[in-house]
Amino acid sequence: MRRDRWICLNGPWQFEVDAADSGEERGLVGRPLQETISVPFAPEAPLSGLGLDDFLPAVWYRRDVRIPSDWAGDRVLVHFQAVDYETTVWANGQEIGRHRGGSTPFTCELGDAVGPSGEVTLVVRARDDPDAAQPRGKQTNRLRPYGSRCVRTTGIWQSVWLEPVGPSSLGRPRITPLLDSGSLIVEQPIEGVRPPRGAVLTVEVHDDQGLVQEVSCDPARQLTPVLLLALSSPRRWSPEDPFLYQLTIALRLPGGQTLDRIESYAGLRSLAVGNGAVWLNGEPRFQRLVLDQGYWPDGGLTAPDDEALVRDISLAMEAGFDGARAHQRLAEERWLYHADRLGYLVWGEFPDWGNRRGGPPVHHFAFTMDHVGEWLEAIARDYSHPSIVGWCPLNETEEPPGGTLGDLDPVTRALFLATRAADRSRPVLDVSGYHHRIADADIWDCHDYEQDPELFASHYAQLPDLVEEVTSGSVGEPWPPPRPDQPVFVSEFGGSRVVEADRPDTGGYGEQLASTDDLLRRFGALCAILLGNDRVAGYAYTQLTDTYEERNGLFDAYRRPKLALEDLAAAQSGPAAVEQRVRAELDEPESGPTR
Repeated sequence: MRRDRWICLNGPWQFEVDAADSGEERGLVGRPLQETISVPFAPEAPLSGLGLDDFLPAVWYRRDVRIPSDWAGDRVLVHFQAVDYETTVWANGQEIGRHRGGSTPFTCELGDAVGPSGEVTLVVRARDDPDAAQPRGKQTNRLRPYGSRCVRTTGIWQSVWLEPVGPSSLGRPRITPLLDSGSLIVEQPIEGVRPPRGAVLTVEVHDDQGLVQEVSCDPARQLTPVLLLALSSPRRWSPEDPFLYQLTIALRLPGGQTLDRIESYAGLRSLAVGNGAVWLNGEPRFQRLVLDQGYWPDGGLTAPDDEALVRDISLAMEAGFDGARAHQRLAEERWLYHADRLGYLVWGEFPDWGNRRGGPPVHHFAFTMDHVGEWLEAIARDYSHPSIVGWCPLNETEEPPGGTLGDLDPVTRALFLATRAADRSRPVLDVSGYHHRIADADIWDCHDYEQDPELFASHYAQLPDLVEEVTSGSVGEPWPPPRPDQPVFVSEFGGSRVVEADRPDTGGYGEQLASTDDLLRRFGALCAILLGNDRVAGYAYTQLTDTYEERNGLFDAYRRPKLALEDLAAAQSGPAAVEQRVRAELDEPESGPTR
């Protein structure tokens, strides 16, 4: 969603830690701050210029900005792509916005806080209680990373920018592809004041040859205008051909004066499930995914630069993966843009961890409405990205079935139903790993870190009639096995690691392997078992890179490969049995996707 005019506010800001969260009372809204930080890196990240490793209950930011004179008369918006976790924003001492949620974007309007001089001082306070029940993903609740817990992320950790818009402006479009009819549905919200009488909303679609279709409507006739754009000679989006249509959306006055104009893009593709497979563009597709936690040694959850985002996707694709499970993080939207244009399949996941209370054998969950609200914001942010092929609102929830109904059952159902309501076009997991609670979830999945290939294979020899839960770490009685027509994903497996002389206790699964040759053999054997099972529809190997104490990546934390990329690709090049089975059944009357 691009406009012609904008100002990036990444770079140096004044900064101060507010250890007692008393800064507002002590006057931090109105005075200079003591340190300097490089936005958008969190203060815990070395690239921020600080590299703090203590708990940061509250932090403050301050920056002076001059609004360009040619923006006079416009509404000026300040966009925050992500601030962790509870944010308050002031402009020239006037509060202009609040937001809760560490991973989703929000926007504030400067309004009359900007004086005639155009000078404005932005002040941001971010609160992040390390003990609160809030979505935080893999962030550690101890002083330093341990086990599978990574460095904390506090405050601003993605881009900040300004944009001018008129009294009536375009909100984020919601784009739905309809492959069967070769068309796109564009839902285009109008923000600000109601457009004047006679205004026209127009959407143009271009391919690489020029204008394909143009459709207009009266934006005053619908609460949210919806336009249907039929495409001549439609070209589908796929990993083999990630073609993107270019969109121009404009809101104009009757005389042709432009009130607002944005550029975007769309991919035309379809998704369905059925017959034990996931279908992409009407064909069964086995998904070879890798678990990607998205951490960098110097940037934490923030990539050091745009090239780093591209490099992670390119390395995974060269290694034979066609996508990723963006694990316990809401992936940077810029990363999703690159996934869209490179043809990289992505499962969108909510960083829901951070709500566990108590310990083994049972974790009690303390959910709040923030979980549902932020997850719906995440879906709204990412809905139009063609690379996203499924949603995962929860990861590894565990609570014994039966007895008193715990919080986890209604919360799982609420998040599942909310996801389904927000997006009917993609498959939805009720939970990735451990205990499934929703009988009609689109996909049944498990996490299985068995390292012995023979035992690993035995777990899937009886599909769909499993006699016991195969996931590691499960608690209580087994939950129901997959339905006969339900696709089965092994969305975490592998996690093998090679012994390191200086780090004998590195994180991973099973006994440490003696050499990288052993690692390649283990990788190949486990992948072959899943590729050769005609009931397994996809997998996600753990993991792409070493991540703090988890040293079981195929690359180290600096993206240096432990194995030859061509060897990893060759190990995954075998045919997927589920695709062969489904294609063999295509002539049968009952074949084809069911949803």
